[in-house]
Amino acid sequence: MIVLEPAMNITNDIQALTTFRNNSAAFLKTLKKTKRPMILTVNGKAAAVLQDAVAYQRLLDLAARADAREGIRQGLEQEKRGEGQDIDEFFAEFEKSRGISRDLQS
Repeated sequence: MIVLEPAMNITNDIQALTTFRNNSAAFLKTLKKTKRPMILTVNGKAAAVLQDAVAYQRLLDLAARADAREGIRQGLEQEKRGEGQDIDEFFAEFEKSRGISRDLQS
């Protein structure tokens, strides 16, 4: 199940790096509570994104699942187009190119 966090609050979630540096403990407490990322700015321009570790891990997990799904989708599309190679042919070529023998009765 995917839990969506509240939308970014630009008055609280965009802060100057100097402000963060001077109040880091309070900002970290807020990050943990809200689970929303914070944009840190330098000279008024976005410079970094600060995010709670649990929320960041969730983001990494979602990206990994999306990447796996995309790989599967692409493979299915290739198969529909008749692309790809029979698994036995693949292994025969792979083994031959590396001098590997499947004969396990030696």
